[in-house]
Amino acid sequence: MKSKKISPRGRILKGVLVKKDTFGSATVKVEHIHFIKKYERYEKRHSKIRVHNPKEIDAKVNDIVKIQECRPISKTKHFIITEIIKK
Repeated sequence: MKSKKISPRGRILKGVLVKKDTFGSATVKVEHIHFIKKYERYEKRHSKIRVHNPKEIDAKVNDIVKIQECRPISKTKHFIITEIIKK
């Protein structure tokens, strides 16, 4: 069976791969800065995003990766790893 190419579109994010699963799935931790109006300060927050890890890229745990939004692949996967920035 021939696999379809997934075309990326939408948001581009950078994060650390924290978990690698079987069947091409992975979890990426993306950090962002949130402003608290009351205290006029910033705080770091993070999100864990489920991504598709293609066989061509095959990123490992602790790699810094660039992810991009794509069509829904499954119930929880809406992003795909496009490149490895740092191993």
